[in-house]
Amino acid sequence: MQDFPPKPAGWYPDPDAAGTRRYWNGDEWTDQREDAPPAQSMARRLLYLLKNPKRLMLAVVAFLILIVAFSNGPGAGFFVLGILGAGFGAQALFNGRPEWARIVGRKGTAMVAVAGVLVAVIGGAVGIGGASSEAVDADPAPTPTAVPISTPTPEPTVEPADPEVVTAPDAAASVVLADGSATQATALALLETLPVKGRAPKTGYDRVASFGTAWLDVDRNGCDTRNDILARDLDPHTVEGPCKVLDGTLQDPYTGKTIDFIRGNKTSLMVQIDHVVPLMNAWETGAQQLTAEQRISLANDPINLFAVDGPTNAKKGAGDAATWLPPRTQFRCTYVAHQVSVKATYGLWVTQAEHDRIARILADCPDEAAVTSGFAPVPEPAVEPVEDAGASAGSEGGSSESAPEPAPAPAPAPDPVPVPAPAPAPAPAPDPVPETVSYENCDAAREAGAAPIYEGQPGYARHLDRNGDGVGCEE
Repeated sequence: MQDFPPKPAGWYPDPDAAGTRRYWNGDEWTDQREDAPPAQSMARRLLYLLKNPKRLMLAVVAFLILIVAFSNGPGAGFFVLGILGAGFGAQALFNGRPEWARIVGRKGTAMVAVAGVLVAVIGGAVGIGGASSEAVDADPAPTPTAVPISTPTPEPTVEPADPEVVTAPDAAASVVLADGSATQATALALLETLPVKGRAPKTGYDRVASFGTAWLDVDRNGCDTRNDILARDLDPHTVEGPCKVLDGTLQDPYTGKTIDFIRGNKTSLMVQIDHVVPLMNAWETGAQQLTAEQRISLANDPINLFAVDGPTNAKKGAGDAATWLPPRTQFRCTYVAHQVSVKATYGLWVTQAEHDRIARILADCPDEAAVTSGFAPVPEPAVEPVEDAGASAGSEGGSSESAPEPAPAPAPAPDPVPVPAPAPAPAPAPDPVPETVSYENCDAAREAGAAPIYEGQPGYARHLDRNGDGVGCEE
C-alpha cells in the first residue's frame, strides 16, 4: 500500500506505529522495522549539521538570505531566494533526483525551478521598483540647518553671585498682606490662618521670567540683595565701597559651622543665599497668581533669605518643610517661623504634609514669634476727632433753651501811636552739626553703650540687624 508520492528508498517513520522506523524500498513499505533513534539534543544536532556539508551549506545560505532581507529589504531577500531555488531545481532536473534536495520527480524539480525564477523576478522588481520610486519621489537633499530645541528651564540649585551692576526694579516693593501687623503673632497661630491645598503644576515656571533677575535692589538702598544679606549675616565682615562684601565670618544657621567667606570666582558661592520658601515651591503654592512686582519682592525679601553653607543649600533644592529641614535642630523653629511668615505675607498656601510637619515643630516652641516683612505696609494710627468744648457741654446739659444772644461788639480802640522798632538782636549761632555715628559691628555698638539700636536711631545700619526686624545688635 502506497500512502504518499514515491520517494527514495530509505528508513522513514512508520506510519502504522509511533516510535519506530520502517524501510521504504522506493516503491512500497517492507516489513523491516526498527526502533526510532532517541531525540537528539541541540548539541548533537549542531554536531550532525557540521558533519553534513550539504546541510551546513543550506543553513549558511538561509542565514545569508535573512541578512540580505534585513539590510536591503524583503525584495532583495526574495530575489536571492528565487535564484537559489531556481538553481537547486535546475540541478535536480538535469542530474536526476538527488536525495539531499528532497525533490520528488522530474515534474517537481521543474516546478521548483520555475517557482525560483518567478520569485527572483518578483523580488527583483519589488526591490528595484521601490528604490526607483524613492529616488523619483525624494526631494533634493536640503542644506542642513540648525533647529533650535526647546527644553524646559530647570530651577538652578544655587542662586548666582551678586551682579556687577546694581539694578532697582521699575516698581516699588509690593506684598499681598494689607496690614503688616497681621504677622505680629506667634508662628503657630499664623500657621492656622494659611490655606491648605495641593500643589499646583510647575507649568510656566522660570526663575528670571517669573521672579526677576537675581538680587535686584528692591529696597532701593543702592546695594543688591545678596550683598545686603551678606552684610547682615556675616559678623565681622569687610566691605569695599558702599556695598561689596569682600570677606567675613558666617555662623551657619543650618549646620552650626563657622565658615570663613572670601570673595572669589571659586569661593564666593561657598556661602549662598537661601530662599527659605524656595521660589519653585512658591510657584506651586500660589505665586502664579501674584503680580510681577509681588514675585520680585518675594524673591528679595530679607525675611525669606539667609546666608548659609553652600553645599547644604544645594541639598535642599526646592524642598518644603515636609521634605527638608536644616540639619541643626536648634534652628528649625526659627526656620519654619520664617516660612509661615513669608507665606502669610505673600498669600501662599501650604500642603497638608507641610502644615503637619510645621505644626509638629512649632509644638515644641509655641511661643516662637512670626516675623514681619519690611515691605509690608503699616497702617497709620487712627486720629480721634477733637470735640468743641462748648458744644459738648451744651449737649451734655440737655437744655432745650435757646442759647443767649452774644454781647454787642465793643467799640474799636483808637489806633496806637507808632513806636520806633528796636534794633534787631544778633542771630543766634547755629547748632553744631552732629557727627555721623556708625558702628562697624555689634561689638563696637555694645562698647559704645548703644546696643540694642533701633531703626531710625543714629548708627543703625542693615548689617547690624541680622533678622531685619528693625532692632540691631539684639542679645
